[in-house]
Amino acid sequence: MTVMPMFPLGSVLFPSMPTALRIFEERYVVMLSTVLQEEPAEFGIVLIERGSEVGGGEQRFPVGTIARIAQVQASEGFIGLVAQGTVRVQVEEWLEDDPYPRARVTELPELEWHDALGPLFDEAESTVRRALAQASEFVEQQWGADVELSADPVEAMWQLAGIAPLGPLDQVRLLRSEDAETLLRQLIELANDAIEVLAVTWDDTDDFPTPDDFRDGDA
Repeated sequence: MTVMPMFPLGSVLFPSMPTALRIFEERYVVMLSTVLQEEPAEFGIVLIERGSEVGGGEQRFPVGTIARIAQVQASEGFIGLVAQGTVRVQVEEWLEDDPYPRARVTELPELEWHDALGPLFDEAESTVRRALAQASEFVEQQWGADVELSADPVEAMWQLAGIAPLGPLDQVRLLRSEDAETLLRQLIELANDAIEVLAVTWDDTDDFPTPDDFRDGDA
């Protein structure tokens, strides 16, 4: 069990995925100055269950990912950093937030790859890419449908989870996966759900009421 600085956020970080953060709150500036004295410079990221990223007092999910700092740049009013997700952690105990959030954490086991998962991986990849292509028709996506994945299958699985157009609660569900097969099956299910939602358009006006539907027929 390790005591680790923690950064509760409104988003989920997966292993093998990058994140870019702006640090401006005093407690996280202090945290960053401490973390940068260590090698490697790392901290944990967990999703906020309720509350706000700013000011403290939020409730947090107990599973997260260690972020390893790759780049730091000071700017006017904030510090920008780029970090890479490494391994998942389970929060065993939250400590006092003074001077910044900290927790006792244990590393979760890495997922194991088996060649028999190949067809399931291919289905997950094609489903996620299809969901990304469809989502890009409605709103600009951070990741394109043709984004390149790692040659390492375990890293690639987490990258598929990270690029899929899903909400944070679905992402936490994926992050909690106990094995590779569960991750892939859940990813296929959630990406298909996203495709179905995105397929619902407002083009067919016959399904929606018009002003005439609200008029008295005898008028």
